Amino acid sequence: MSGPSWVRRAWSVIGSARFLAALQLMAIVSGGILALAGDGSAADVIWALSAALALVPLTWSVIQTLAGKRVGVDLIALLAIAAALALGEYLAAAIVALMLAGGLALEEAAGNRARRELSALIARAPAFANRKRGELIETIPVGEVLPGDVVVVRAGEVVPVDGTVEGAEAVIDESALTGEPLPVLHGPGSDVRSGTANAGSAFDLLATRPAAESAYAALVRLVRQAESQRAPFVRMADRYSAILLPVTLVLATAAWALSGDPVRALAVLVVATPCPLILAAPVALLSGVSRAARRGIIAKGSGAIEQLGRAHTVLLDKTGTLTTGAPAMDDITTAGTLTPDQLLRLVASVEQMSPNVVGRAMVDAALARSLTLSVPEGVVEGAGMGVEGRVDGHLVTAGSLRWLEQRNCADVASAAQLDGAPRSRVLVGVDGRLAGVVHLADALRDDAAASIAGLRAAGVSTVAILSGDSEEATEEIGRRLGVDAVYADLTPEGKVDIVRAMRAGPVVKPVVMVGDGINDAPALAAADVGIAMAFGGATVSSEAADVVITLDRISRVAEAIGIGRRSLYIARQSVIVGMSLSGIAMVVAAFGYIPPVAGALLQEAIDVAVILNALRALRA
Repeated sequence: MSGPSWVRRAWSVIGSARFLAALQLMAIVSGGILALAGDGSAADVIWALSAALALVPLTWSVIQTLAGKRVGVDLIALLAIAAALALGEYLAAAIVALMLAGGLALEEAAGNRARRELSALIARAPAFANRKRGELIETIPVGEVLPGDVVVVRAGEVVPVDGTVEGAEAVIDESALTGEPLPVLHGPGSDVRSGTANAGSAFDLLATRPAAESAYAALVRLVRQAESQRAPFVRMADRYSAILLPVTLVLATAAWALSGDPVRALAVLVVATPCPLILAAPVALLSGVSRAARRGIIAKGSGAIEQLGRAHTVLLDKTGTLTTGAPAMDDITTAGTLTPDQLLRLVASVEQMSPNVVGRAMVDAALARSLTLSVPEGVVEGAGMGVEGRVDGHLVTAGSLRWLEQRNCADVASAAQLDGAPRSRVLVGVDGRLAGVVHLADALRDDAAASIAGLRAAGVSTVAILSGDSEEATEEIGRRLGVDAVYADLTPEGKVDIVRAMRAGPVVKPVVMVGDGINDAPALAAADVGIAMAFGGATVSSEAADVVITLDRISRVAEAIGIGRRSLYIARQSVIVGMSLSGIAMVVAAFGYIPPVAGALLQEAIDVAVILNALRALRA
């Protein structure tokens, strides 16, 4: 038998669960040796004293529980030990006491194993960094590294801070954060996150953030928060287990009344323990937390895993979550003799000189088509409006309608005839006349469609998109992904209203909200489960969320729900099977077929079985 928090608090005053379990075991073995040697009286004394050791804090806990006008299952344990001592069943009383301490020791061991991945993430946090000062390298506490410092990361070392690669390429093992086994090659200027490991030769890292603000420091804070929280399922388990008390008392009283033998009532009390309920639920759900951590999914406590396991409605932010958050060329419509590739080459050549992300999108599209760009001359840029320059003797003007009108480009009024669906666009004029329109769109992530299919496969019945973008753009994304509903033109407050309406409406709860930006934080906090895409490190959204995905893959949302499903299934399975076995044992004991000592040993075997079953949630 394993007690809930009252036993843990009581035992913590005396010593660790392992020590107490060992002490109880020594008392039972010592008494057994004395009994075999013919000194039964001495054996009874040792067994009675070991049982009394458990009875003292147990009695105090029951008094506190009753004073709070609550009846807990600890009363069953108290009655079992007290009845065993009163009836002279000292060995049975000692075994029940062993079950109290042994159950806690088993739970601690199982919990430690389940927390292994979370503990490993914390243990990886580097304490020191090798900072370059001219030609010298000094070892300093990692907290003293400032943005702009150059840090040497030697082979096999954990990257101490967020930064960019300087000089030679770096081979980085990101498996601790992403779960991906293959090292990744990062060229000069590439961003590298703290907490990853150098899988190649030593390289220089230019620090971009202090250690306290790094991605890994944020991850460690999330992990510590995850370790400290308790699942609602476990709290429900405590309440449901109290149902056993009246059932147990009725069955034990009936067994005594019908047989006239109080030992039968004692046997019922001994096997009537909620250990499978108390042990299985937290171990299985905490194992799910550990499993998720190995995949770059940090759940803030096993309560989040339980909620994910029951989720059937998922709301997804669009920009930066389902899409890349950066514009990409979608189509080209020409208005003259130029072909789409010729027009794209001209506009991309002049856009090379613009730092605007829209210009970058057209340059990337041209390079993707293997177009050769020219160096423009006489480039003029209107802030936020467009750019103009000469490319191979042609005057190329690209930007908004207003920009082309200001640059005296003719025929711009006909641009409306070149549009299909309303999209972001860049008008292009060549030699003073409208030559075409480049249509832009927020590009879908490569794994977006597969992620929606993964959510469906995981049992999610409703998938919707929430976005602050225009209705047309959001509807297009929703159509391509095949979601159930689309909500567009939303402010952050509007997203919260949708989340609350979903939670109060007919959809199947819990409601999961997935987002990545600061504007998503209120909606994440309002949902039953908020999932933050926090590949870049610490964000407001990750602080508001219940689950944080530390890598740039929306597919991990479906995986998180899958892990929650399996962990919750195993928890329930362990509870139902364990409680069923205990119930059968109670009935058999009531008919006199299981004596108290055998009943105590049988219940301990059930405890071990449900813990081992709960640990299956650690595996894929």
